[in-house]
Amino acid sequence: MLINRLKPVGGSRPKRVRVGRGIGSGLGKTSGRGHKGQHARAGGFHKVGFEGGQMPLQRRLPKVGFKSHARSRCERIGVLSLVPYSNKEISIDFLRDERVIPQRASQVKVYLNGQLNQPLKLKGLNVSQGLKRLILGLGGTVD
Repeated sequence: MLINRLKPVGGSRPKRVRVGRGIGSGLGKTSGRGHKGQHARAGGFHKVGFEGGQMPLQRRLPKVGFKSHARSRCERIGVLSLVPYSNKEISIDFLRDERVIPQRASQVKVYLNGQLNQPLKLKGLNVSQGLKRLILGLGGTVD
């Protein structure tokens, strides 16, 4: 098989419709554009959402909602990424300094992923309930 001889399977591609080629084609005279009006003219263009001078839908509906771009950023990290720091007190500032979380993060949620065998000392971090029970059971602290 040569790439320059590839063709679509017969019948899979419909034939191109040639409009405006006589009455027998079924799309002669007005070429499927109807009679008169903006859409019948060459260059008959209007903006998306234009409703012929009527107040457009996006302006008729009330403005709702607000999303602050300055809202707090909560980072989620798995507990296995904290295991290398098990002999230190782990806080948000510590995680930023170690580049575990981005600088813009204002909150951190730690969740359980995998097996934890070492106690951790967490301070100022949000912790899932299952992970909290596990850390306290291993002799670690969660403040």
